[in-house]
Amino acid sequence: MLQVLKYPWKTLQQLTAINYGTFRGWVRSFLAHVEWVSGRVDRFVAVHPKKVKRLVFVCLGNINRSAVAEAVARTLGARACSLGLATTTGAPAFNTAVTTARRLGIDLSEHAATDLSDYSYSAGDLLLTMEVRHVHRLIANGIPADAIALLGAWSNPRRLHLHDPALQSDEYFMTCFVLIHSATINLVEELRAGGSPCVQP
Repeated sequence: MLQVLKYPWKTLQQLTAINYGTFRGWVRSFLAHVEWVSGRVDRFVAVHPKKVKRLVFVCLGNINRSAVAEAVARTLGARACSLGLATTTGAPAFNTAVTTARRLGIDLSEHAATDLSDYSYSAGDLLLTMEVRHVHRLIANGIPADAIALLGAWSNPRRLHLHDPALQSDEYFMTCFVLIHSATINLVEELRAGGSPCVQP
């Protein structure tokens, strides 16, 4: 307690690094929640289960966030794949992602990234992004807005901006992956309860 009182700025930096990765991550998370409270992202925080045939998890590099989300969804019996908005198809998962996922019982050792340019949208795909700006990138690339959602809307606690853990601390990698893990489980449970064809019987 005395340490916290003596070095409040350092303590705040440490808490920010563990929970949001960086100060920028905290700011983007705050702004994403402002958009949610204002109603500007309402269409991206709900799904229609019976329309969903496949889950497509999206991040920037497809070597951390979307990779672990896909792996979790598959363990739950859901049809799933993942992609990156700016990556190299075939790239392996980041080393820290592999070790962090292993602590959650998820194997990323065989993961291979897929770039958006190598993905073909199909009716029934639900693209789940980690950040609000990813939503806009997908729409700009011709993906229907009603086929996009923010994965963090299902995390516990809700975190509409799941900041990229690349090059961040091991602690933040775990924070990020735990949030993604909970979001994916909650989403798949909702889809299963709603009779979604993406969830195997």
